Amino acid sequence: MNSSLPNFLIGLSLPLLLLGCGGSSDPSENGLSIKFSDSKKAYAVNKSIEVSLQNQKNLPIDSVVYSLDGDRQLGSSDGKASILIQDQKLGKRNLTATVFTGGNAYDLEDEVTLLSSEVPSLFTYEILESYPHDMEAYTQGLEFGGELLFESTGQYGESSIRQTRMETGEVIRKTNLKDKYFGEGLTVLNNKVYQLTWRENIGYIYNQEDLQQTGTFVYGQSKEGWGLCNDGQYLYKSDGTERIWRLDPETLAEIDYIEIYTHSSKIPNVNELEWVDGKIYANRYEKDAIAIVNPETGAVEGVIDLKGLKDEVTQHPELNVLNGIAYKGEPGILYVTGKNWDRLFKIRVVPR
Repeated sequence: MNSSLPNFLIGLSLPLLLLGCGGSSDPSENGLSIKFSDSKKAYAVNKSIEVSLQNQKNLPIDSVVYSLDGDRQLGSSDGKASILIQDQKLGKRNLTATVFTGGNAYDLEDEVTLLSSEVPSLFTYEILESYPHDMEAYTQGLEFGGELLFESTGQYGESSIRQTRMETGEVIRKTNLKDKYFGEGLTVLNNKVYQLTWRENIGYIYNQEDLQQTGTFVYGQSKEGWGLCNDGQYLYKSDGTERIWRLDPETLAEIDYIEIYTHSSKIPNVNELEWVDGKIYANRYEKDAIAIVNPETGAVEGVIDLKGLKDEVTQHPELNVLNGIAYKGEPGILYVTGKNWDRLFKIRVVPR
């Protein structure tokens, strides 16, 4: 691992687990298994997975077909294969070898991890301006809707959604959630504001103009709500893991997901999200950094190190972590804050 990377990336591990075998019959009884050239079974995209077939009982092999998550990749007459991984989503994937022998077919399954082929670019920041921000706001989501700033706040009994004026921090409108709901991320799309809750498995839909609630939606496979953003068509939702889910804009159903990985590690605890010029900018919970994520593959293409920014706000007992990314369309410029911070910062992102 590159030791120059910030602590956002350090100390992450790759839990690579061996899956059980399946198929028309138990292949382990016939001494069949997949052998990998890489003992960690972790491969950068645009590289090859080198595999062979362990055949302890010397069964006559007719052919072997290798598939990745059900998609056929390569056939082999002897079990040896060099499977080139291209244009694939990153993360944990199931590799299956279907072995045909003596009129039988056996499915051998194992798990591989696909990594980014590039080391993330590193960035730092310059503070351009700062603005007042409500110290009582436990910021969960932050996004511009026109000239107004929309913000979601958390904590049971204190959660809200609000419109504010960026320059003054004035709260123009505010809708409180019921005490049993913990507010999370938000996004603004087509005159609607979407807000997540944490563990309550429900999201809210509001009218952008007056913050009147107009609907709700429920989660699917993702069990929690953390961050939310949109690309002008689809919504993207983090759930506190390394996954970011893509949501149908009409039904809010989860369509698919990406998993966030660098060249060496996964990035867990993905939190607040913002769509910036075709990329997803993602906070990692309790880390002073923002990951720049490819929304097609999950690859971390860059990391913005925001260490020291928290020192620029009033230090107090309730002060919490960096959280809140907003983009106004100004190239290289972000607006960021944190939970219970009394300042909102306009920063320029610069190479480190």
